Amino acid sequence: MGLIDRLGDVINANLSSLLDRSADPEQTLNQAIREMEDTLSEVRCGTVRMIAEKKELAAHWRAAEFEMLEWERKAEIALSHNREDLARAALAAREEIRRATTPAETEIKALEDAIARMTEDARALEDKLAEAHARRRGLAARYRGAVDRLRVRTSLYDGRLDEALARSRELEREIDHVEAAGDTLGMGRPRTLKDEFADLESRGRVEDELSALKKRMADRGNAA
Repeated sequence: MGLIDRLGDVINANLSSLLDRSADPEQTLNQAIREMEDTLSEVRCGTVRMIAEKKELAAHWRAAEFEMLEWERKAEIALSHNREDLARAALAAREEIRRATTPAETEIKALEDAIARMTEDARALEDKLAEAHARRRGLAARYRGAVDRLRVRTSLYDGRLDEALARSRELEREIDHVEAAGDTLGMGRPRTLKDEFADLESRGRVEDELSALKKRMADRGNAA
């Protein structure tokens, strides 16, 4: 009975209330989980013991029932031979067995009730344990998220990051300066023979396109 009472206390314990009152919710939750797991293990062992005890009592009860039927059969045989004295003795023997087994019958019923209650409470405790494990996973996820946010914010406000960004901007300005210097190298230098021919070819293409355009316009004027 003490185990059943403790099982009820564990099941009725409010996890949210425990965590709200605790300075260290994770430690409190771990302790609650350990207590629930220990209680569940005890309940399962106790249920196994009661089931075994019930089976043993039931076996004795069935043997007693068979023995009572045998005494009743013997009483019938005695009466068939007009031996009331033997019939009366057989019935007395049957009654003695019945009185001896009545407590066992009552105990079997009590064990059945206790097994049913503990089985139901064990299922409730398993649900409670699943809730506690889910709470612990949630706390662990929140903790990892908080650590990640702290790491990101530490990086954002770290002076080394600002220094690196400033250095990158300086590097960009240096690259712009080098590129500009490269662009100005070609300004004012003497034109080469290739440059001269490139210009001629370019002007030739422009003149050809201009002649073609004039011809198309003249053709449209004549057509009109």
